[in-house]
Amino acid sequence: MKMISWNVNGIRAAIKNGFLDTMADINPEILCLQETRVHKEQVSIDLPEYRTYWYSAGKKGYSGTAVFSKIEPRTVTYGLGIPEHDNEGRVITLEFDDFYLVNVYTPNSQHELVRLEYRQLWDSEFLAFVKRLEETRPVVFCGDLNVAHKEIDLKNPKGNEKNPGFTIEERTDFDRYIESGFIDTFREFNQEPGNYTWWSYRFNARARNIGWRIDYFCISALLRPRLKDAFILKDVTGSDHCPVGIILNGS
Repeated sequence: MKMISWNVNGIRAAIKNGFLDTMADINPEILCLQETRVHKEQVSIDLPEYRTYWYSAGKKGYSGTAVFSKIEPRTVTYGLGIPEHDNEGRVITLEFDDFYLVNVYTPNSQHELVRLEYRQLWDSEFLAFVKRLEETRPVVFCGDLNVAHKEIDLKNPKGNEKNPGFTIEERTDFDRYIESGFIDTFREFNQEPGNYTWWSYRFNARARNIGWRIDYFCISALLRPRLKDAFILKDVTGSDHCPVGIILNGS
């Protein structure tokens, strides 16, 4: 089973930039999108082999997530069940027979860290959410987590220590995911620097590979024997992020 996660930075722009061709080339069983920036009725995507699930922010043109799945889930839920967090369309959970899949678009701490305190609350409550799911069956969660976990995960760590996405608070919160038993799948296969998933549109950053790894697939430890591969599709364009993915063997 191939699963892909991609922050498309606006699904309508991604469609203009070849999204449907990219989908055909990658051909995942499940695709999770973040930052869709639409309400479902604002976009038409002809992918009949997929069931589609959209979760939009209350504010138009902002945030939003979607999941495309060839496999019909048992249930689909939206949000964390916490009103404070559930007006920005950030979490979709699909329940399958042998695992939960959670697509998440983690809030950015924003310029001058004006939203860092809220972000820390979010991280704590999201971790509690996936751990509750894990009491029933293993969990895969994926998406733009808006944090580079370690110095290896961005080009210029020293210059970004107080910037959104690389504060000690955000990195410590990611540590808690790992300490609670979740696995950062990409690092199971690749311990090399220079592997990024987001590049600024400024300063020709992508061509120069001045980037950050902020998009992840994390899995419960129980799923580790089924993990065949984890990868970054750095050559796929159409957004300032590239897709990331995993392959799970059957149960």
